[in-house]
Amino acid sequence: MTTDVAIDKDDISLMWQSSLFGAAEPVIDASFAGLERHWLDATSWIDTLPNWLGASDQVFADLFTLLPWRQRTVTMWERVLPEPRLTHWWDGSDSAAEALPVLGDIRLAMSEHYARRFDTIGFNLYRDGRDSVAWHGDRERFTHEDPVVAIVSTGAARNFMVRPRGGGHSRSFSVGQGDLLVMGGACQHDWEHCVPKIARSVGPRMSIMFRHNLNDPAPPPAGGSA
Repeated sequence: MTTDVAIDKDDISLMWQSSLFGAAEPVIDASFAGLERHWLDATSWIDTLPNWLGASDQVFADLFTLLPWRQRTVTMWERVLPEPRLTHWWDGSDSAAEALPVLGDIRLAMSEHYARRFDTIGFNLYRDGRDSVAWHGDRERFTHEDPVVAIVSTGAARNFMVRPRGGGHSRSFSVGQGDLLVMGGACQHDWEHCVPKIARSVGPRMSIMFRHNLNDPAPPPAGGSA
């Protein structure tokens, strides 16, 4: 279940003091220079590239204003509750172009680099430290042997955590400000990820997820993707 959400965009914008004066046009490095691979185990990996998306503050501001944000419900402790973040989903099914040209650039660059046809984009808005997503694995694991999920983070940095499926020692990656994080190999099968709540004051973060769901155009269920 999803509901349209009326949010005070001026209030949230003030929470994120972005540097938009004289901002350049958003740009990516299609060569992926500086990309670093982190092996979680023998078959699961995460790629990271800091500040890959230039002018990410402008992208945050534009998407925050343009997208029709919605809030889904999740079942937690046998109760149906509002999901603690806002979301939007794009799959091109209505022939509409991406909300911003740079999103098309990212899809093309990802498709060429990772040899996958990235065709859907999910947007998650974490309004402050109270917004979060619990431990989970993305549902691509049910339809793909080695799915690749790419996340570009804009806004304030938050911890993106991973752990072996079912529990175990976790690893944390701080992502925001145009950082790229890509999960691949057996990551979705053997590992889980989350964005935990934090007690201290923090500005909003928006994650932009690129996925190859050609045969599965419906949005992922609430509580998934980070």
